[in-house]
Amino acid sequence: MSTIELNKRQELIVQIVKDNGPITGEAIADQLNLTRATLRPDLAILTMAGYLDARPRVGYYFTGKTSSQVLTDKIKKLQVKDFQSIPVVVAENVSVYDAIVTMFLEDVGTLFVVDEGSILVGVLSRKDLLRASIGKQELSSIPVNIIMTRMPNITMCEKEDSLIDVAQKLIEKQIDALPIVKPTEKGIEVIGRITKTNMTKALVSLAIDGLV
Repeated sequence: MSTIELNKRQELIVQIVKDNGPITGEAIADQLNLTRATLRPDLAILTMAGYLDARPRVGYYFTGKTSSQVLTDKIKKLQVKDFQSIPVVVAENVSVYDAIVTMFLEDVGTLFVVDEGSILVGVLSRKDLLRASIGKQELSSIPVNIIMTRMPNITMCEKEDSLIDVAQKLIEKQIDALPIVKPTEKGIEVIGRITKTNMTKALVSLAIDGLV
């Protein structure tokens, strides 16, 4: 759940728990002259949102966190795998012309370049392709491995990484996307991508659906 605006009953519940916690659901219901069943949805919301916590046979207690702290904690728990996209890859011997066509047809801003064993060897951005397009070079005769960013200069991430850490990398490196990789015996395999668009979708998801 997100940092919701609490209704009056939920505010009362939080205050009761602050003053008396740990306290059972039955005791809270008694103070409000309500049944335990009536309070169950409110208690569930407050617990999932991070205002309260509960322990078996002990009861509910106040976490001591403000709304902003709850929001920060939830954001820090978001991982790359929750919002990743399918990677768009090209072979290292593909021409710059074909790479431009692929980028246009796939509607992406970054291509990941792989070798014959499907191992990551480079990254192509819009800027790389635009730079190669300036001049009178024959784009169909230039392989992308001439203009791509190569290892070890590729910024990468893994699916278990924190989404906020990856967002910081995108900002610091001033790039549009990162490959999500998995180390293998053969090398580094691309299993996904995370982009500025994914970050925007995550932000909209948090606002509309609440924090997961």
